[in-house]
Amino acid sequence: MKPPRQWVRSLGGAGVVTAALLLGLTAAPATTAAPAAGPPPPAPASAPRADGPSADTARAKAPSGSPVAINGQLKVCGTKLCNQSGKPIQLRGMSTHGLQWYPQCVTNGSLDALAKDWKADVLRISMYVQEGGYETNPRKFTDLVHSIIEQASARGMYAIVDWHMLSPGDPHHNLARAKTFFTEIAKRHNGKKNVIYEIANEPSGVSWSRIKSYAEQLIPVVRQQDPDAPVLVGTRAWSSLGVSESSNESEVVNNPVNAGNIMYTFHFYADSHRDEYLQTLSRAADRIPMFVTEFGTQNYAGEGANNFTMSQRYIDLMASKKISWVNWNFSDDHRSGAVFKTGTCNGNGPWTGTSQLKEAGVWIRDRIRTPDDFRTS
Repeated sequence: MKPPRQWVRSLGGAGVVTAALLLGLTAAPATTAAPAAGPPPPAPASAPRADGPSADTARAKAPSGSPVAINGQLKVCGTKLCNQSGKPIQLRGMSTHGLQWYPQCVTNGSLDALAKDWKADVLRISMYVQEGGYETNPRKFTDLVHSIIEQASARGMYAIVDWHMLSPGDPHHNLARAKTFFTEIAKRHNGKKNVIYEIANEPSGVSWSRIKSYAEQLIPVVRQQDPDAPVLVGTRAWSSLGVSESSNESEVVNNPVNAGNIMYTFHFYADSHRDEYLQTLSRAADRIPMFVTEFGTQNYAGEGANNFTMSQRYIDLMASKKISWVNWNFSDDHRSGAVFKTGTCNGNGPWTGTSQLKEAGVWIRDRIRTPDDFRTS
C-alpha cells in the first residue's frame, strides 16, 4: 500500500494483458487482477490504419441533439470551457480503463449506453504509455485510439485523448513518443470538432517548470496539425496542482504555460483527498482554466469504500464553477472504482440501466444524467 499522499494507482496486477484490437470485436484478455468468466468473443478484425477514413467521414456531422451537435468546437474563454457560441459549459463523462487491459469494455453496446442511457458528454480514452501499453506496440495502440475516437464521434460525444503517462513520472521520458503519437492523431482528426488532447496524465517527482517545458514543446506539435482543439496539461504531483507533494496552485498561477486555448488538469479520489484538495481546486478555478480529467469516489487507489458525501461536495463545487469532469473508470475491474460488476464486459453487458453497475456506477450514472443548462433535453 502506498502512502495516502501518493495516489498512483497500481492497476496492472499480475499477468499484464496485451490488448486485442477493435471496438466490439475484442478478444478476451488474459487473466488480470480481476479475471472475468465467460467465453471469449470473436477474434478481432484489423484496426483502421492512419490513412483512413476519408476526410468526408472525419467531418461528418454529429447526431442531432448530441453534445457535439449542440456545442460544436470548444474553446477556452477566460477560466472556463466554452462552446462555439462562447457560452461556458460543463462536460461530464467517463474514462476508459487502460486500453491494454480492458478494451473489451469499450464496445458498440457500451458506448451506445454511455451516450444514450447515461447521456454522457465526453469519453476519455485512456492509453497507457508504459505498463504494457503504447511503448509495446505503438501501431496497434495508435490504431485503437483512432477507432475509439471515431466511435465517440459517431455518437456526438467529445473525446479526450489521454496520454496516460504514469511511471516514470517525468513526461520528458516520453517526449519523442508523444510527438510521434500526437502528430498522427491530430493530423487524422483535425477536421473534427470533438477532440481534446490531454498531453500528460499524472506527472510526479518533477518540478512544475519541468512539466511546463514539456508542454511548451508538445503543444506546438498538436497545434501544427489541429490549431483549434483545447489542450489539457497535467499538473505536478499526480495532477494534484502540487498538493500531493506539499505545494499548491500558486506555482501554476504564477508561471503558466506559454500557450493559448489550454486548461490544467486536477485529479482527486474523494475518500483520500479531502478539504485541502477541494479548497485548492476551488481557488485554482478562479484563476486558471481547470478540467478534472479523473476522479473517484473511493481512496487514492480507486478501491475501498465509497465516500459519496465528500464526492458530492466536489460535484457541487464543479457544478458551481463549471468545471468539467470525467470519472474513473468505465470497466469491470474488481476494484470498487470500476462502474461495472466483474464479468460484465466479457459477458457483453447488459450495458443499460443499473443491474450490472456497482454502487459507484449507479451513483455516477445518476450525476452524469442530470443535465447541464446547455442541453436541449
